[in-house]
Amino acid sequence: MNRRVVITGIGVRAPGSGNTKEFWDLLSAGRSATRRITFFDPAKFRSQVAGECDFDPELEGLSARRIRRMDRAAQLAVVCAQDALADSGLDAFDGDPGAVGVCIGSAVGAATSLEREYLVLSDSGRRWLVDEDHLSPHMFDYLVPSSMAREVAWEVGAEGPVTMVSTGCTSGIDAVGHAAALIREGTAEAMVAGASDTPISPIVVACFDAIKATTPRIDSPERASRPFDRSRNGFVLAEGAAVFVLEELGHARRRGAHVYAEVAGYATRCNAYHMTGLRTDGREMSIAIDSALVEAKATPEDIDYVNAHGSGTKQNDRHETAAFKRSLGEHAYRVPVSSIKSMVGHSLGAIGSVEIAASLLAMANDVVPPTANLHEADPECDLDYVPLVARELRVDGVLTVGSGFGGFQSAMVLRSLGGAA
Repeated sequence: MNRRVVITGIGVRAPGSGNTKEFWDLLSAGRSATRRITFFDPAKFRSQVAGECDFDPELEGLSARRIRRMDRAAQLAVVCAQDALADSGLDAFDGDPGAVGVCIGSAVGAATSLEREYLVLSDSGRRWLVDEDHLSPHMFDYLVPSSMAREVAWEVGAEGPVTMVSTGCTSGIDAVGHAAALIREGTAEAMVAGASDTPISPIVVACFDAIKATTPRIDSPERASRPFDRSRNGFVLAEGAAVFVLEELGHARRRGAHVYAEVAGYATRCNAYHMTGLRTDGREMSIAIDSALVEAKATPEDIDYVNAHGSGTKQNDRHETAAFKRSLGEHAYRVPVSSIKSMVGHSLGAIGSVEIAASLLAMANDVVPPTANLHEADPECDLDYVPLVARELRVDGVLTVGSGFGGFQSAMVLRSLGGAA
């Protein structure tokens, strides 16, 4: 079945930005939104910086009841879904609501609410036997990640397939890739898909502190995230969300929708190797890239920009550089590559969707966002990482990639309908 899938709506909430336009303004200006953690006192932690969203659900129009019922990650997902639907002009009730589905990704789900409620039930950890009289009536929603996808489905009136994807830090790419597959196979005509994560809580910060994955750099929080830089020493934890409207191309054209790009190719793989380890030759990620290029019927030269995972850990940045060289050959040295995590941090499962949004906006504006804080490149990271300043460039084909704990590696090719990719 030769059904092409396009993206017609975008909704983003990210550090330093309250909507899609502000998100792009931040990226194109090369500004970093990372700061010292304000959600709680981080003094006892090794890493004390994060990318926090200035998000007020009440100002976003959510009722008090919905705010109480939904975890912060679900709130972000619902608000982004509202924006994406409005941007696309799609009404789930216009036609068959059973032809519209939802696919949402998240790495840690409602971790913020679960931790908060545990502290209440256990009297801040002082009681081994928790007091059920203080149990929130919404505890089940916090425990079950699929409640987030359900909330989005209720919001948009989608009665088609509703799915939750949780594959660690590739969840955001994988949710969109799965949604595209459902449209391509004919199960749905349109999908509301993306990801949300709000992991800035003591328990999550402690987990990454324990394995020393996050940066201990606390003297200048806005400069703490340094992908591909010689001085990088870990990623900056963040929160955020991005949700899209995906449609079958004919469906979008019949209603005159604006098309951002086609989801031309997608692949995901697991290395079955190590929880956090990556081989230095880049083989794991390159397999996913190669498969995505094949599905897109694209050559390396069709890629005008690579939106890198670029977490800012020693291991990932070197692995990723090697993967680009394996998959793109000599073109890897010519194509611009950048990491927006240098500006908005690493929002775990959400970041793959946030990076898809950045890729779509790069295509819409013909501007490649920079890698902020890149002053001295690691000699082993010797590609064109667009340091510090955005670059004007015709962008018709984008490769965006993700790498996650557990060995997950995902890649997606986005193509302009007027481009050659």
